[in-house]
Amino acid sequence: MLLNLHVKNLALIDEIEVEFAPGLNILTGETGAGKSVLLGSMQMVLGAKVSREMIREGADYALVELLFQVENPGAVKALAAQDIELDDGQVLLSRKVMGNRSVGRINGRTCTMSQLKEAASLLLDIHGQHEHQSLLYPKKQLEILDAYGGEKIQKLSVAVENAYQAYRKILRELKALDMDEAQRKREMDFLAFEAKEIAQADLKAGEDEELEYRYSRMNNSRQILEGLHGAYSCTGYEEDGAGEQVGQALHALSQAAAVDTGLGQLEEMLQDIDGLLNDFNRELSSYMDEMHFEEEEFYQVEKRLDAINTLKAKYGKSIQEVLAYGATQRKKLEKLETFEEQLEKLQKERAAKEKELVQTSNELSKIRKSYGKALEKEIVCGLQELNFLDVDFSIVFEKTNTYTVRGFDKVEYRISTNPGEPKKPFGKVVSGGELSRIMLAVKALLADKDEIETLIFDEIDTGISGRTAQKVSEKMNLIGQC
Repeated sequence: MLLNLHVKNLALIDEIEVEFAPGLNILTGETGAGKSVLLGSMQMVLGAKVSREMIREGADYALVELLFQVENPGAVKALAAQDIELDDGQVLLSRKVMGNRSVGRINGRTCTMSQLKEAASLLLDIHGQHEHQSLLYPKKQLEILDAYGGEKIQKLSVAVENAYQAYRKILRELKALDMDEAQRKREMDFLAFEAKEIAQADLKAGEDEELEYRYSRMNNSRQILEGLHGAYSCTGYEEDGAGEQVGQALHALSQAAAVDTGLGQLEEMLQDIDGLLNDFNRELSSYMDEMHFEEEEFYQVEKRLDAINTLKAKYGKSIQEVLAYGATQRKKLEKLETFEEQLEKLQKERAAKEKELVQTSNELSKIRKSYGKALEKEIVCGLQELNFLDVDFSIVFEKTNTYTVRGFDKVEYRISTNPGEPKKPFGKVVSGGELSRIMLAVKALLADKDEIETLIFDEIDTGISGRTAQKVSEKMNLIGQC
């Protein structure tokens, strides 16, 4: 539901905040009080065009923000499909108009106007201006019918969607095989070349990292050896080396400790230092001995590393990616090598999946038409209660030219409010007030099934009184309680 409306610098409005409560909210006032401006501000978020003149005199921009609390699971799912995350169940839509351009935002993140309009259409439905009435569109009319059918239609709709996705998957696989003999031969040669090149390399996981270490070590061996020799000369047992100095110190301290037992602990500490330094120099000497290598070894490491890097540049950023790419190419090659078998198999699968899709779509269409008849009667009753005494309403079914994720039904709501007049689509009903009352009847009937939680009826009381006005108020109250 809509929680808050914030408008700034629009028409005569400096800045205003409107808080909305759950249930039915009514805005009243004399002509010129600003009701239309508030309604127009909401239509801005729904994508309505805004002229430069609508920006308040002396201001640089106009801003409208709508804060919604979203509780309907269907709306939450639809928003998530648009990558819109809720913050404590809330979403903030805003549009800032500056001269000849505007900026839309969803939860503070900049978005295109089409994205803003699509998100707003899931949360807000305004009845008064034809272009914002969701029930004018066949897609929404089909959704309303499916919602009216409840669990039975929902179950079949899921079956149709699954059958459609499976059918489309087979078509994509068939398209991938759709090539002539020459093209297939070229593709097989290419796949065979890549798979063979990767296989012959005999790559091992982590091999590149080990080779890079060895290459760097050999390539910088002179600098490394200079450092090792420098360290050895400073810590070894040569003249002035640390080992020699510590040895002399230990000899002197041992003589003193022979006559002063209090020096025993210090003597032990120096002995440990001498032992550690001796071990360090032995390890260092061994490492220097291992640093010697042949030019041929360096050449082979460099050559192998170049070969691996060439494969990584062509097929992946790591050895794992290169190997995975090779496996993928081998599978593609196997499919092409058994092209006839694959083609025959896929064609059989396509026929089976298409049969399943047709069957489930027919079942869905049949039950839709059944519920369509019931919905027609209920809508007529609802309209008669709103003083449409001679109303004639029907739901017309047509078949789509192609399969769709929702089956092959295309529906259109048609109505005639006067005797002798042919039924017309909702969008061709001229009277705005009349159209609003038609929408009210439909919304009242399906209030607990509609995913749009905020409905706005503009001047729905225009031209009515007496019993009709009472019925309108009763319908509004009913919707407000859902």
